[in-house]
Amino acid sequence: MEISELLMQAANLMLTGMVGVFIFLSILIFAVKGLSKISASEQSPEQPKVKRKSQRGDTAGVPAAHVAAISAAIAQFRQNN
Repeated sequence: MEISELLMQAANLMLTGMVGVFIFLSILIFAVKGLSKISASEQSPEQPKVKRKSQRGDTAGVPAAHVAAISAAIAQFRQNN
């Protein structure tokens, strides 16, 4: 076999494989979309969610003492450098 025949066979094999993968992935995408539509229609409609106020209050943010300590550390670092 000559190199040109081998290259032609390799290109043919590569093209065949790529087409096969493309077809498989296309079928998979359509199957997943179809199954998602089927499962969405079988589910009951969702109840509207009521927003509840957070019970944590002011503890959700960073305490002022921490902010002050970090600011002081940054100022001291900038003074030393």
